[in-house]
Amino acid sequence: MEQQDLINLLEELRALPDECEWVEFKQNKAIPENIGEYLSGLSNSACLENRDYGYLIFGVDNDTHEITGTDFLPKSRKVGNEELENWLATLLQPRIDFKIFDFNYRDKHVVIFQIDATQNTPVKFKGNAWVRVGTYLKPLKDHSEKERKIWQKVRKTIFEKGFAKRNITSDEVLNLLDYPIIFKLLKYNLPPNKNAILEKLEQEKIIESKGTKFHITNLGAVLFANSLQNFEGLERKAPRVIIYKGNDKLKTEREQTGGKGLAIGFEGLINFINDNLPSNEEIGRVFRKEVKIYPEIAIREIVANAIIHQDFTISGMNTMIEIFKNRIEITNPGNPLINVNRFIDHSPYSRNEMLAGLMRRMGFCEERGSGIDKVIESIEVFQLPAPEFISGDNYTRVVISAPKTLRQMSRPDKIRACYQHSCLKYVSGFYMTNQTLRQRFDIEDKSYPIISRIIRDSIDEGLITEYEKSRMYVPYWVSL
Repeated sequence: MEQQDLINLLEELRALPDECEWVEFKQNKAIPENIGEYLSGLSNSACLENRDYGYLIFGVDNDTHEITGTDFLPKSRKVGNEELENWLATLLQPRIDFKIFDFNYRDKHVVIFQIDATQNTPVKFKGNAWVRVGTYLKPLKDHSEKERKIWQKVRKTIFEKGFAKRNITSDEVLNLLDYPIIFKLLKYNLPPNKNAILEKLEQEKIIESKGTKFHITNLGAVLFANSLQNFEGLERKAPRVIIYKGNDKLKTEREQTGGKGLAIGFEGLINFINDNLPSNEEIGRVFRKEVKIYPEIAIREIVANAIIHQDFTISGMNTMIEIFKNRIEITNPGNPLINVNRFIDHSPYSRNEMLAGLMRRMGFCEERGSGIDKVIESIEVFQLPAPEFISGDNYTRVVISAPKTLRQMSRPDKIRACYQHSCLKYVSGFYMTNQTLRQRFDIEDKSYPIISRIIRDSIDEGLITEYEKSRMYVPYWVSL
């Protein structure tokens, strides 16, 4: 955090009427063992109180909340030969994140520990879990009702509603956000004065007013920031494009990472990707022209979905678009919330419903539930292998391959194409047949035995079933 952000946070916490379960004020009593117990207790209590963080503050009087200052220097403090911060981190289970800020305010030194609220699992220090009961720190085992609530609790923290910037002026809001683009994208006329602009931004949940000051929400910052570098914690949320020289990652040809908010930088991102995709030369009656080998609507929709459905709580990872000679891979942080085999027919769930709704209103992606259908349809029109949807360890990846003949496709390629074709037909009100699958692969009618084998393999894999012995086929989930 910047100095002013820390001052604003300190004033906000000092303004609380009393010390509470998720905030502890201390003056100078910085005993390492005691700090570890408070990290456990404040993390557990913040979870119970639906707070993002707990706070342990040194240099503030416990009763009056007056700033007294402290001589505690956590960055130089050691326990044995080990730095205090690392010593604390290794003794906390599960490993929660906490940050230490030390700064001077009114010529007095203040230290703030900002501790992430635990998620569903009580945090222990040296094997013991603690919790705040009123203003007292107590062993969690003595308060079984609180422990049960932590285990049962599903956090309802919504990323978009969090604050990326707190207690700033109206002029700072308008400098940090590209507000003319916001109104253009939402198809609103730009209001005639600053107050009207701010009022509309608040209606759209982009900012929140706090007296004469304003908070910028994560929703507003991540979509509309002039520069994400101005918002701590959001710098790595900009998409990154890497173009490789071959089919592996050994040699990079070009790389670019965005810096603007995701909405205002989206068109530039898509244009950059399309400009760097491989193309084929098509000869018309008069002119030659370059034709992209990947459908633009598929690239646009998959990139938009990667941005919308990413897990913003995963740090150190951003949306990646990697372009190889024989494929393009689009990866976003976070596992999908539904089975990858149900992407085509299922109305999507999103971790970020507010962001998704705003992106759709601005026309960056298709209406709810229709985007992946259009991806598959465009892939079939371009006669490309079926896209592969992968659920990995904390990531979701879509792989679109360059053109292949049916002979060049692997058995999984063929089965995946058969399954996706059956889904597309079914959601369009039709059934897949041997003939429609021949058309999908663009092969002659005499090759129907090859298609029959692909259909049998897909049935054996449990992905499609025959519909009432009619030689028409539907996805497996139709009969569920």
